[in-house]
Amino acid sequence: MKFDLHVHSEHSKDSESSHEDILETARKRGLDGFAICDHDTVQGGLACAKKALELGFEITVIPGIEVSSSKGHILVLGVRENIEPLLSPEETIRRARKLGGTVIIPHPFKSSSHGIGSLEGLDIDAVEVFNSRCLFNSANREALAEAIRLGLPGVAGSDSHIPEMVGQAYTEIDASENTVEAVLKAIREGKVAPAGKNTPTPIILKQMAGSVKRKMRNKLFGRF
Repeated sequence: MKFDLHVHSEHSKDSESSHEDILETARKRGLDGFAICDHDTVQGGLACAKKALELGFEITVIPGIEVSSSKGHILVLGVRENIEPLLSPEETIRRARKLGGTVIIPHPFKSSSHGIGSLEGLDIDAVEVFNSRCLFNSANREALAEAIRLGLPGVAGSDSHIPEMVGQAYTEIDASENTVEAVLKAIREGKVAPAGKNTPTPIILKQMAGSVKRKMRNKLFGRF
């Protein structure tokens, strides 16, 4: 099965992707499912899972969150409660475990995306070794080398912030069935393989331009 394990929706302040657009793009790309990992909130994932049912999409939506720890970002999949930001990575992961979350470190060596850096000693289930939003693959190569060194499973995600990015990278998952529980279990068991391709530069530039516009708009509104 093909799952994009790193997608942002309109519930992230740096994304305006509607759940309908994400679902439609995922279906067109042949995905079996995806994880919504909005910044510091689970609301987007929960809402998107509900929207998929309402629209009759035969696609599995994993609710998740990209938590801003004190040292960088951490993906927690399969949770329905928020985790407080700016805690240490160790404390963030402890709280994720109490909620039954599956823990993945995204883009660990991409400093521009708040990569966490060292993975040594962290209680994690997998490492994002291919992030399709990287313009250059050096950070992905470093993540792969570190995952191999530590004996951790490697996964892939698009880190989508606009619908066109969804499914550019994905993880092939050997799960017993297409349910949230089975998919997360397969990830924890290492039955995964990263796949996909780099997001084309024009699409990344489109996303970056949208981000700049949002920042300018927010700055303007903040004056009043």
